[in-house]
Amino acid sequence: MANKPTKNSSGRGQRDLTVKVKSARGRSTSSTRWLQRQLNDPYVKKAKAEGYRGRAAYKILELDDKFRFLVPGARVVDLGCAPGGWCQVAARRVNALGDRTSKSVGTVLGIDLQEVEPVAGATIYQLDFLDEGADAQVKAWLGGSADVVMSDMAASASGHKQTDHLRIISLCEAAAYFAFDVLEEGGTFVAKVLAGGAEGNLQKLLKSRFTKVANVKPPASRSDSSEKFVVATGFKGQISD
Repeated sequence: MANKPTKNSSGRGQRDLTVKVKSARGRSTSSTRWLQRQLNDPYVKKAKAEGYRGRAAYKILELDDKFRFLVPGARVVDLGCAPGGWCQVAARRVNALGDRTSKSVGTVLGIDLQEVEPVAGATIYQLDFLDEGADAQVKAWLGGSADVVMSDMAASASGHKQTDHLRIISLCEAAAYFAFDVLEEGGTFVAKVLAGGAEGNLQKLLKSRFTKVANVKPPASRSDSSEKFVVATGFKGQISD
C-alpha cells in the first residue's frame, strides 16, 4: 500500500510528490523498489496521460527528435515490437494513418514472437525474425525494402551481468544482419545495447555498413540503467558476392 504524499517542508503548502511504498508480505525488496520507482517515474505517468503503451515510447521519440529518421512516408520495421509503444510513435511520425497535411503516407510493420494488441497505423505479425526466409517475408509484406529497422529488444535476463550483456549484444548483431538484408540504401538502423565491454565487434560491423554510427543514451533511459542506443544512418547498400 502506498503512503499518502506528505506536505512539503518548505511550508508553502505544496505536496511532496514522491510516493513511498511499504513492503508487503510475500513481496520481495526488489519488487517493492521497482513498484516505488514506477509510481514516481515521470515518464510512466506521461505515457499513461498521452496514450502510449509504456515509457519506452519516449526513448524512440527522443532519438528521432535528434536524428530525424521517422519522416513522413518512411517504411519502418520494428523488431520485437511488444507492447507496441515504438509502433505507436512510428505510425504517428511517418504518417501511417494519412491524417497529416503531408501527402507522404508511411508504413509501419511490427514483428514479435508473441501476439501484440493492434496498433493504429501499424501492421503487426507474429514472426521470429531469426527464421530462415524472414527477411524475404518482411520485404514482401512491405512491398519493398525498409527505410528504418529499429529494435528495443532485450534477451531474457539470467541474473549474471556479463552473460546478459553478451546475450543482448548477440541479439543486436542478429538484428543488424537482418537490417542489412531488408534496408534500402541510405536507411537507418536503431537498436538497444547494454554497455559492458563487448560492443567493439558490433561497432566495427556497423561502421563498415553505414556512413555514420552514434551511441546515445536518451533522457528517457533511466540513469541507473546500462542501456544505450546505437543509431546507424546512411546504409551503404548490399555487398555483392
